[in-house]
Amino acid sequence: MAAHPRARRDRGRPARAVHARHPRQRRGILPRRHPGRLPARRGGRSGPAARAARRRGRRPPPHRPEAGRGLVRLVPRRRRLAYAARVPEEGRYGTDEDVKPDQEAPRLIEHSRYQADGLGYLLDRPNKIFLLDLDDLPPADGDDADELPPARPLTDGDGDDDSPVWLDDDRVAFVASRDEDGAWTPDTLVSDVWSVDLEGAGLRRHTDGRGSVGGLHRGAGGTVVVGAGDLGPSRQDFVARNAVLRRLGEDEPLTDAEADHLACAPAVAGDGTVVAALEQRGDTVVRHLPSGRVLLDGHVSVSGLAVGGGVVAAVAGTRGSFSELFVGRLGDRLAPATDLAGTHLTGSASPILPEELTTRADDGYPVHGWLVRPTDDPGPDGRPVVLMIHGGPYTQYSGNLFDEAQVLAGAGYAVVMGNPRGGSGYGATHGRAVKEAIGTVDVADLTALLDHALTLPGLDPSRVGVQGGSYGGLMTTWLVAHSDRFTAAISERAVNAWDSFAGTSDIGWFFADEYAGDHQHEQSPLTWADQIRTPTLVIHSERDLRCPLEQGQRLFARLRRNGVPTKLLVFPGEGHELSRAGQPRHRVQRFEHILAWWAEHLRR
Repeated sequence: MAAHPRARRDRGRPARAVHARHPRQRRGILPRRHPGRLPARRGGRSGPAARAARRRGRRPPPHRPEAGRGLVRLVPRRRRLAYAARVPEEGRYGTDEDVKPDQEAPRLIEHSRYQADGLGYLLDRPNKIFLLDLDDLPPADGDDADELPPARPLTDGDGDDDSPVWLDDDRVAFVASRDEDGAWTPDTLVSDVWSVDLEGAGLRRHTDGRGSVGGLHRGAGGTVVVGAGDLGPSRQDFVARNAVLRRLGEDEPLTDAEADHLACAPAVAGDGTVVAALEQRGDTVVRHLPSGRVLLDGHVSVSGLAVGGGVVAAVAGTRGSFSELFVGRLGDRLAPATDLAGTHLTGSASPILPEELTTRADDGYPVHGWLVRPTDDPGPDGRPVVLMIHGGPYTQYSGNLFDEAQVLAGAGYAVVMGNPRGGSGYGATHGRAVKEAIGTVDVADLTALLDHALTLPGLDPSRVGVQGGSYGGLMTTWLVAHSDRFTAAISERAVNAWDSFAGTSDIGWFFADEYAGDHQHEQSPLTWADQIRTPTLVIHSERDLRCPLEQGQRLFARLRRNGVPTKLLVFPGEGHELSRAGQPRHRVQRFEHILAWWAEHLRR
């Protein structure tokens, strides 16, 4: 499931440091969408242990960013670095070498948001803002070159402070959930832009306390751009609420709340203009704002943007490449600067190009998707078909190169994939269509797309499988519970029961209420699981805190009890992001099991 941006911020494992002789030479293995993050030293000058030390008249331990377990986002300004890092409570996470993980004190939990997929527990290691003065660095050729000076904490207390940027030479801004007095507010999606001076004093709020700030972005000229989403009257209605970009302190929006869904973080130019990548019908359009000039469009999926020295760079997948670099002058069209696919994706790895599909659901609503199938002769029986359903649900599939579709098509299957109502890239109204209506218009769109694909020559309608992950797993379980048209199914990291999801998922405390509302029982696939007769492979990961393992276990147990052919595949050490960011060996093994299941049930 796609979390609200505020809940997504902790996604990913801590980066692994590659130590060098001098901090300027240091690099990290960076988690996706967290550029510039390096590990932080365990311990620090904030948190319960540090405050207790102050009360006893002792000096809190310094925070040093050269080793440890927290993620650090470095933001340079002249000869100083501001960064955010997690500060563990004393006695946890290795801060006391005499206390092993299973010997730590119990956690007394009082709030709903206390864990995050890919990280674990949150409240006993809050994210805080620190300042490092590079003028205090030892000489690069000295004996103590590997030592860093103590960092100064700029924020303290409970709750997370994140995404630091420099407002000017004397203030650092960050994102936090705090009340009007500056105290941490737990269990809320509301977040604001705050700032402090370089002594950690003079706390100020810069936004109105009503929306959800997803990030701060600063240009070389000092302009700060904020992405914030409206949460409605309830201050919790996040469903398909697109973050709107504005310059900090200005009311004029740079993007449209209905039409524009950001594909990645925007980039701010030195002149204060903005470059943003916006999803559009499975592709991405890069625009210069506020002029609206298109810098890049067509069949591209942009995953990263940067601006500097009047030059724009974008990283984007295409129909024939997983990732290429596009470059151009600010305000001009971007042109490809690399051809990585031409070197590596050749022979048996050559991309299989998609066929675009358009049709209409029974109610007349337009449905858009793609068919990816091998180009050789399908034979007299035609090809077996797999309907693949994306997660989110507020995300989009693309016709651009996608490993899941390529692996299945390369193995001889015709893959049908599309963007039913509930997904992104077609406007916020399209995305909100499934709010408290799961299993209705989304099913209508998927059914229409599959029916249309099966009218094309070379496909075998008697051998059709369905698979999906997260929300796509929910839809998979739902479809086989309400139809016997599928030969077999693969339900992966799914939400199958909203009741237990609400209590076990890291986002369950708000996600279930907003998507299913008062209909959680009837919109839970497990409610209808006794109707399933389709052989179903259930895939889950042990450390999935987004859609926890119990969701797959409950489905597997019900199918076993009812005598339905089923297997449960569980990956150790992985979270919700297995298929995208899991260990390479596990990602390969996952594909092997998927292909084996389809070979067993769809091959003749």
